[in-house]
Amino acid sequence: MRDRDLYAKLLGIEDPWYVRDVDPRLEAGEVEIFISRDERAELPCPVCGAAAGRYDTRTRTWRHLDTMQYKTLLTAEVPRVKCAEHGVKQLKVPWAEPGSRFTAMFEALVIDWLKEASVSAVARMLRMTWDEVDGVMARAVARGLERQQSQPLRNIGIDETSFQKRHEYVTVVYDCDRKHVIDVLDNRRQFDLEEFYFGTPLEHLQSLESVSMDMWGPYVQATLIHVPDAERKIAFDRFHVAKHINDGVNKVRVDEHAELRELGDRTLTGTRYLWLKNPENMTAKSRLRFEALRGSSLRVARAWAMKEAARQLWSYERRGWARRAWKRLIGWMARSRLPPMVKVGRTLRAHLWGIVNAIVLGATNASLEAVNSKIQALKKRACGYRSRARFRSAILFHCGGLELYPSAHLAHTNS
Repeated sequence: MRDRDLYAKLLGIEDPWYVRDVDPRLEAGEVEIFISRDERAELPCPVCGAAAGRYDTRTRTWRHLDTMQYKTLLTAEVPRVKCAEHGVKQLKVPWAEPGSRFTAMFEALVIDWLKEASVSAVARMLRMTWDEVDGVMARAVARGLERQQSQPLRNIGIDETSFQKRHEYVTVVYDCDRKHVIDVLDNRRQFDLEEFYFGTPLEHLQSLESVSMDMWGPYVQATLIHVPDAERKIAFDRFHVAKHINDGVNKVRVDEHAELRELGDRTLTGTRYLWLKNPENMTAKSRLRFEALRGSSLRVARAWAMKEAARQLWSYERRGWARRAWKRLIGWMARSRLPPMVKVGRTLRAHLWGIVNAIVLGATNASLEAVNSKIQALKKRACGYRSRARFRSAILFHCGGLELYPSAHLAHTNS
């Protein structure tokens, strides 16, 4: 079999395209494959498919999968056609997406490696520039978003994740049922979330059953404005509520520890995580120490008891029972004479309606918290992102549940 026939079969080149020549430049570490198109074949408009006349021809080159250790290039004379309706357009080629300098198979390889390694690592391994690899990722995400079917939403989660230091954030919107990120918004302002709601069909907003979030005011206000009956759908996530309470317990410990140290009492030294950890997860040694502490007259022991009481209040099924139970806890906090817990109680009282919604609806951001951890791991692996656009692209690439591969590659795989 001649090398031209071999490459034609390997590349899946079919009429009216054919491999005209193969140039192995071994000293340069390259193989260049020249592809032509039968001039007698009809030229269709790439937009409407109607027969069109040849306008001119442009030489195009694409990077393909390596042949052994040799970098492989495809070069073709690609006709441009003149359509009566759409004007001058370049003919599509079956081995690459429009506008790409890489074949569909090569882009699929890059996508596969990007799922396992950072942009910089893939660039080094495949002998590409950082911008070339980033371009493949951006095109993959754009394809995926274009292919994505607009589907009704039932339960969504909204949370912030840090973009850079200095309190810079993006907002992640997550489909809790399909387990993927829907969108990544530029900041955590009310305006940003409103932009998402404006872009969502009204019938999909009407189909929402729960919107899980933390107690961040701008998220609440945007949702109240745009989601029908939002007062019964906004659910303040259990883990964020627990964080508020844990912060209160820790503040009580810090204040009390400072007072005891001034008196030479080291009772609370090294106990921070004992008060925050679930006793069931403690070692036997830690549990023995903790049992003695929580049975003492320490102020932090009283604060911890409130935290434990709150942990038991998430199993109610009836709205009225849940509200009454939380009101009793909030009343306890208010009478505790522990300023941090009094403050937490005020926060819980102001947001009790959304806490009760979370309990009754069974809504939680637990899976979104797991995605948040994955996002932070991606950021660490990439040593940070310089722009929000690239950060958004990376999140959607890895967490968006998108169909990323080029159409030409999918067609070749399914054939």
